[in-house]
Parts: sequence; C-alpha cells; structure tokens
Amino acid sequence: MSHQTHGPHAHVHSKDCGHTRIEHDGHVDYLHDGHLHAEHDGHYDEHKLPVDATNPQDCKPVACGCDHTDCGHEEVPHGDHMDYLVAGRLHHKHGDHCDDHGPVKVVS
Repeated sequence: MSHQTHGPHAHVHSKDCGHTRIEHDGHVDYLHDGHLHAEHDGHYDEHKLPVDATNPQDCKPVACGCDHTDCGHEEVPHGDHMDYLVAGRLHHKHGDHCDDHGPVKVVS
C-alpha cells in the first residue's frame, strides 16, 4: 500500500513539541505548517482530513468575524482544499463568508 510521505526535517514531533495535535482515524496527527504529520516507520506520512459526514465541505455559513488573512489560525488539509482551525472547528473561506466544515478533536 503506497502513501504520501513528508520530506525529511529536523523536528521530531512529540506531545511536548508545541504543534497542535489532532485525533484522526485512530491516531494523532501533528499540525505543522499546513501539513498533518503522522509518524510511521521512522518517517512522517502526509495526511488530510477526509470529506465525510463529520467534516463535509458543504456551504454552511458561520459567523466567523475573521477573513483568515494573517489571522493566526492554523491551516488544516481537508479533502482537496485547506481549512482553518478555529476553536476546534474547520472553517473554509468561501466568498464573503466562512463555511463550517465540522469539528476536529484537538488533543491536549
């Protein structure tokens, strides 16, 4: 089974590394510069959150109050696009509003 891996980098992810940890598909991924990294056999796999019933990509406007331009919210790969992590939910910039693409479980 093939999978996409992340190129080498000096940083080692751990629960104390400072990167946001997201529970995904029975394991923990580390959110790092718009990538979800999952440790696997001495390297990091690139993951994306799937478009599914929990995290749809429907147009569901949410009052966000943020235009997501240098706002500090982290980018999260979701399906074929990027969302922003806002208070445990995925927001997707869509025209003049944000869509709510559902919750994610941030692990403390």
